[in-house]
Amino acid sequence: MSFSTFRVTVGRVILVAGVLVLLFIPYLLWGTGLITARAQADLRQQFAEVQRAHHAPAALHPPAPTLGAPVVAPVIPPPAPGGPVGILQIPKIAVSMVVVEGTDADQLRAGPGHYPGTPLPGESGNVAIAGHRTTYLHPFYDLDALGIGDAIDVWTVQGIFVYHVTSSRAVDPTDVAVVAPTPTPMLTLTTCNPRYSATQRLVVQAALVADVLTKTTTPVTAPPHPRATAPLADTAIRKNWWAAIGWGLAVVALVIGLWVLATRLDGRRRLAVVVGGTAVWLVVVYLFFGALAPLLPASY
Repeated sequence: MSFSTFRVTVGRVILVAGVLVLLFIPYLLWGTGLITARAQADLRQQFAEVQRAHHAPAALHPPAPTLGAPVVAPVIPPPAPGGPVGILQIPKIAVSMVVVEGTDADQLRAGPGHYPGTPLPGESGNVAIAGHRTTYLHPFYDLDALGIGDAIDVWTVQGIFVYHVTSSRAVDPTDVAVVAPTPTPMLTLTTCNPRYSATQRLVVQAALVADVLTKTTTPVTAPPHPRATAPLADTAIRKNWWAAIGWGLAVVALVIGLWVLATRLDGRRRLAVVVGGTAVWLVVVYLFFGALAPLLPASY
């Protein structure tokens, strides 16, 4: 290989790598939202089915809660990991998303995640929920905009629960005290802070101020909730390196194959190969990014 050929080859490799980097940024900021949007649609359907199975038709549309002494909901078993816990609504920052059970990487891609080991919304104690700040529909992007007294509503199989914000602060990622049990019913929301960084955790806490309990068709019982000990720093990540390597090699192979094929054709056939090949290449790149993103350090 001559020096000029080597130089051209290196230049093309750098160009493709630069294009991939430029595409990866919008994928993280917006492309990941497609994954969450599909998951949320499925979760809303699952939650609606659970509601219909546990309530009479009249209870599916209960009256709005009025401020007063709330009635603490009984302890019930949590949903299966990844299942719908309820619908989280924060009017001030236009959030309405289904909360899933669990806070590992796969579950947080589906929506805000309920910390295992903490009570379910409406129950006595400290309900803890984590959410992404800048990716996967970024449900907690504007969490810092919440102030004292702002409302946070959660609708679960047990009813509608209204919390009012009591505090907002940044803590060290390893500070687990914010999800520790409390004697009074409260809600704790956590996310990365500042945006696009994982150096801190933004913690918003709120007290239960009102609710409307709905009657379930079958009584359920569960043991008291254990203390949540999972750190706020990182969620469990299933590091599937082989998937990322495989899709990465597919991206490279497509580039080489398309380049060789295009050089052997001319006119309309070359144009057809370039246009069609680019479309296929973008699909493979999307799949590569989907396998690569979970391998990166937590920054949600």
